[in-house]
Amino acid sequence: MEAIVLNRSQARKIIIHAAGLSKKAPFGTGIDAVYKVIDHLGYVQLDTNYVVERAHHHAMFARVPDYQTEWLAALGEQGDIFEYFTSDAGFLPMHDFRFSLPVKKAFEIKGTSLTKRESDLMNQILDDVERDGSVMVGDFENDRVEASSGWWDWRPAKVALERLYLEGKLMISRNSAFQKVYHLPLDLVPQDTDQTMPTDVEYARYIINRTLGALGISSVKEMAWRSRRVQGNLVKKELDKMVQAGEVIPVIVDGVKGPLYILSSTDINIGIEEELFILSPFDTLNVFRARLKDFFDFDYQIECFVPAPKRKFGYFSLPILAGEKFIARMDAKADRKQKTLIIHNLHFEPVEIDEKTIDKFVFNLKEFILFNKCRDVVFKKSNNGDLLALISKEF
Repeated sequence: MEAIVLNRSQARKIIIHAAGLSKKAPFGTGIDAVYKVIDHLGYVQLDTNYVVERAHHHAMFARVPDYQTEWLAALGEQGDIFEYFTSDAGFLPMHDFRFSLPVKKAFEIKGTSLTKRESDLMNQILDDVERDGSVMVGDFENDRVEASSGWWDWRPAKVALERLYLEGKLMISRNSAFQKVYHLPLDLVPQDTDQTMPTDVEYARYIINRTLGALGISSVKEMAWRSRRVQGNLVKKELDKMVQAGEVIPVIVDGVKGPLYILSSTDINIGIEEELFILSPFDTLNVFRARLKDFFDFDYQIECFVPAPKRKFGYFSLPILAGEKFIARMDAKADRKQKTLIIHNLHFEPVEIDEKTIDKFVFNLKEFILFNKCRDVVFKKSNNGDLLALISKEF
């Protein structure tokens, strides 16, 4: 099929619309809107970093203005969503459950061979859960034989629980302290859920459709990232077939290296509203750094993984999107004890920012402060004193 040619503005609008950020509250409000976000994106990344409100809650807040953090847990308890480690840890709609099975199978196949002690421990844990119900790591005595050698040096019970989880023999929910609670799958998965193993073709097409649905425009590399747990998958082969059948269309975007693809149902002339969003580093829009640079001229990296002396913008800078351009990045931390949002660095990008955009930023920042259970804000520094002065006087 002949490729469609897009300019970068068209491409940005398609990407932003697919991410659910083309206008305020595109999915409505309330807990039903939260489910719609997850069902639309297919996957919302979860992260434990608590410098500001955690990434999965932040992603929901950006799209559902009245979002309450307890709603994700409620959807899990209702059997509408589940948590699993597909490409990364995240929440998925329950009707996609069967497509987690190839990943679980892959973890089981790739797992290191078990010693008798490890095998016995896993069987013991399964017996405990079947007999007594859900368990947590803290339910097991410290069974470490040697002193811990580092952050990821888990003790045997934790390793066994995580292996059982990755292989699909256990599933997890989260308690109010965000700790994992391990359950038998039958306790979390509704009885009418399809649990048949997808064929290789079904799995590949699922990855293609879900990736393009959430990203709007995608390369094979991004599809490969979503499917990387399952070795030898048929994503590239099925993508070629879908292109030939007209289900997927190649696109050429000015100045962006291809090949790139969109779903045939994509509206290439979609419009977006000039709204502003303070986003999580782990938001669907932001997780692929090359895409931000290619499509948005936004060279972004989350620097909590960068050694402190090499950080340019701060530990946990939040991208700020206005319309179809990123206007700033805000390194923020919620001091929950003092109920103050500390903005260590508000760095503005070299783009034109008008007064109307500043007004929208002020409004959204006030909402973000409340979302983080804070009352006040403190600005430490900025690369643009004039804009910071305009903003500061509103607080």
